[in-house]
Amino acid sequence: MLITVEIPDEVVKGMHLPASDAQAEVRKEIALALYARGLLSIGKATELAGVPRHDFETVLAKRHVERPYDATELERDLAWAKGEK
Repeated sequence: MLITVEIPDEVVKGMHLPASDAQAEVRKEIALALYARGLLSIGKATELAGVPRHDFETVLAKRHVERPYDATELERDLAWAKGEK
C-alpha cells in the first residue's frame, strides 16, 4: 500500500526550504514522529526517513527522543558483548 499525503503549496513555501529538500524533510519528520510514538520500529522509521540508520539515530539524539530499551534487550546486548549467542 502506498499512502500519498498532499501538502498545500503555501505550507511547503512556509517551510522555508528549497523545494528539492521539502519532500525529504517531511518524510524525516513523519518518521521521527511515528517512531517517537512507538508506531514504527527504528528500522522502518529509518527506511521511511530515507537516511542511513546512524544519521537517523543522530537526529533522535539531537531531538532527545528516547529509544525504548528493556531488560530483555539489555540481556541480549550483554550476552553479545560477552561473545555469547
